[in-house]
Amino acid sequence: MSTSAPTGRHLIPFGLHMERRLGTPRGLGTITTIGAFIVALLIAAVIIWLAGGDPINAYAHIVRSSLGSTGVLSDTLVKATPLIFTGLACAVAFRMRLWNIGAEGQLLMGAWGASAIVLIGVFPEGTPSFIYLPLMMLAGIAMGALWAGIAGWLRARLNVNEIITTLMLVYIGFRWVQFWVFGPWSDGGFQMSPRFPREAWLPRLTDHSDIVSDFAGLTIHLGFALAVVAAVVVWVFINRTRKGYEIRLIGDNPRAAKYAGINIGGTIILVMLISGALAGLAGASEVSGVVHRLQDNFSPGYGFTGIIVAFLARFNPLGVVVAAIAFGALILAGREIQPAGIPAMIQGVVLFCVIASDVFLRYRVRVVRR
Repeated sequence: MSTSAPTGRHLIPFGLHMERRLGTPRGLGTITTIGAFIVALLIAAVIIWLAGGDPINAYAHIVRSSLGSTGVLSDTLVKATPLIFTGLACAVAFRMRLWNIGAEGQLLMGAWGASAIVLIGVFPEGTPSFIYLPLMMLAGIAMGALWAGIAGWLRARLNVNEIITTLMLVYIGFRWVQFWVFGPWSDGGFQMSPRFPREAWLPRLTDHSDIVSDFAGLTIHLGFALAVVAAVVVWVFINRTRKGYEIRLIGDNPRAAKYAGINIGGTIILVMLISGALAGLAGASEVSGVVHRLQDNFSPGYGFTGIIVAFLARFNPLGVVVAAIAFGALILAGREIQPAGIPAMIQGVVLFCVIASDVFLRYRVRVVRR
């Protein structure tokens, strides 16, 4: 004898059914990213309201304080410059499913390398900028690439998890910079190096205000132009070259890449070198274009924010530029938003929503009758 539970009508006559997609429709990634960003702003608005703030005024303040005039727009682009470099660094690695989360450490080592060109006295006083600046940028690129290359070699040759190694190298790089700014390069016992000579500064628009009066007070420097050029070069490399195709293939289907005879180990090292070089360039441009010295805590976490920028851009190098400007605006205006910590909270919510929205790229959601 058997019994069965009585059946009844569902309270809600419809349900959701998820089907795996065979392919991702063109443009769906952009649509889901924009949707995720809007949802993140709505969630953040609720959190701000619960914390006792006014979300409408907070968002209006962000827009006014970062995009409301030529001067603040210039400051926003200055903040966006290192984010473009670190966003590109993360995007290149992430496109191959190589999780380099140590761009912050590579940025610090790039800043140290650029500073070393000035502070160890390689050139005599009065050396022109066209000698100083290229060598500083190259030194930053080399140190960043070296720092990421360590993790790349360990992953390629010993299969060591790059998440752990790149993260641990951040702390080593941080202490390395502290050793120099508190010790051999300390300026009068303070946690900073002596100020760089003017020849070691990246040119700024305000430096040419005697030619164009409207440039007065505009702090945007040559590093922003370098970052935009780097984004274009990385896009061409990823989408229009054979090695870029191999990187995309490894990221999409490692087994197929191995079957096709691609040197996966060598490509891992190459991608990590490129990623570290871009992050190192971020550090070099920051010390040369903004702080004009090496100092403790000069980066508020540009390398870690670059992870969010890369995800928001869906690993698209050109999208990184737009996402970096948006986060540069948030960083610039967020210093005055109360309660404190709201900008970091918004960044975290954006990252969560963007990652969660990936489910719509892998699955099709259908409404079905129960």
